[in-house]
Amino acid sequence: MTSQTPPKRSALILLAAVFIAVWFGNLEYRKLIRPDEGRYAEISREMAVTGDWVTPRLNGIKYFEKPPLQYWATAAAYRLFGEHHWTTRLWPALTGLFGILLVYFAGRRLFGPSAALYATLVLASSAGYVAVGHTNTLDMGLTFFMTATLIAFLLAQRAGASPANSRGWMLVAWTCAALAVLSKGLIGIVLPAAALAIYVALQRDFGLLRRLQWRTGITIFLAVAAPWFVLVQLANPEFARFFFIHEHFERFLTKVHHRVEPWWFFFPMLAIGMLPWLTLLPQAFARAWHTQGPARAFQPARFLLIWAVFIFTFFSLSNSKLPSYILPIFPALALLIGIKLAETEARGLLWHAVPVLLAGVAIVMLAPGVVVKVSTLVLPPLLYQAYVPWIAAGGFAALIGGGCAAYCCRRGKLDTGLIAMGFGGLLATQLVITGHNALSPSYSGYNLAQEIKPYLSKPVPFFSVRTYDQTLPFYLQRTVTLVAFQGEFAYGLEHEPRLWLPDIPSFERAWRSERRALAIMEPDTYAELKRSGLPMQVIARDIRRVVVKKPDAAP
Repeated sequence: MTSQTPPKRSALILLAAVFIAVWFGNLEYRKLIRPDEGRYAEISREMAVTGDWVTPRLNGIKYFEKPPLQYWATAAAYRLFGEHHWTTRLWPALTGLFGILLVYFAGRRLFGPSAALYATLVLASSAGYVAVGHTNTLDMGLTFFMTATLIAFLLAQRAGASPANSRGWMLVAWTCAALAVLSKGLIGIVLPAAALAIYVALQRDFGLLRRLQWRTGITIFLAVAAPWFVLVQLANPEFARFFFIHEHFERFLTKVHHRVEPWWFFFPMLAIGMLPWLTLLPQAFARAWHTQGPARAFQPARFLLIWAVFIFTFFSLSNSKLPSYILPIFPALALLIGIKLAETEARGLLWHAVPVLLAGVAIVMLAPGVVVKVSTLVLPPLLYQAYVPWIAAGGFAALIGGGCAAYCCRRGKLDTGLIAMGFGGLLATQLVITGHNALSPSYSGYNLAQEIKPYLSKPVPFFSVRTYDQTLPFYLQRTVTLVAFQGEFAYGLEHEPRLWLPDIPSFERAWRSERRALAIMEPDTYAELKRSGLPMQVIARDIRRVVVKKPDAAP
């Protein structure tokens, strides 16, 4: 095969089948990790159990930090298929897959079949995209709908689009923007709108603003996005202030969420996330800025570049940073790299494949030695030693993928080389993700929950003292009573103070008054209460926590 001869349909079908097997194959294997996976799994579980699809609750407490679209999808999966690891992660995995298909669809329509195939390979194997697609957070759902908004807009504005076609795609864009808002908030519309404004200003293409179908588009946007906001506000008068002010403006402008990172934080996150395609980014950026076709024509590649750079800059300026925040730029970057690769000769890729090979060698050689340096009291060397073979296997997959790509490109087989590098990257990331389960004794409450369950055969009060494990309620299939701990529950507890005990004396009185009771706490808290004479019997413990019952309580 050459870059001028796309793979046959049968070969593409086989590649797609293998990819889908690898993509979905490990969803059930790993235990949920704290905090995000446990949090979003539990909110959805409580929604499915209570049947309240309007007011999200975490541990039985009102939780207004994010809109409900992913909660709805996951709760529906629980009701259809049961509460499993794979149903918990099904929405991110599905929206991640659909995002890859969107990139292929857009690539074919806008840039040709070769660019579409290459962009698909890039996105489907980029470490950051693959990792988030297999983790229960809200970022992949947001990324899918923002990408759908972007692609529908590009198709609406592309040269040669008929008025009817343009109108139809713009209404799709408005609909997808509304679903992006329901996925994670106002950034679903604010970021696309800002990217559009920057493009219009730089291109001086103010006529573009007249082609956005404002009246019908805004009507559709409000019809899709507004009903839940109205219903939740009617049911909870305190919602609007918390959601719009605290969760948007204060999150961006202040350090209230304690996620402060330096301005350059996302540069290493992007570098790791774009592996094994990182070295192609500079050329792809340079290619995207050059005008294609008539100077006044809409420039889709330039818009993709503005989209990616603006979103990256926006989150870099924020006072709240998490690695997955920049995920919405990955589909755009994949398309830009795909465009560049469609113009690249096989030997031109050789110098990009060799670093991947060398990185694989470095990972295989260095992984065992990193264990001692990164281990801590709650993540001892024994856990990391169980993780090392998975990391080394991921490095070996990258080594093989890079080596095969280098060999194929040297022989002039660009398509085969790209497929080898893509599948090497995908397998490497999947192996590292899957092996993370070795750290679950510290990151997950699964094992502890199995020891606790025999003591929950009858209804029994369960107190969580000065701590809250995000994964434990999901595995216990019940909520706990918080003691002297607020964290992200502070706003909800302010409005529902009956749902917690504010201090240790209140807990001691409640504990002594119950005939049967359980409590979970950190070792230091257990030692303190033991010294105070509180009657407790240890029934389970792990690296971070101690679980106790009243001595007269029987399993």
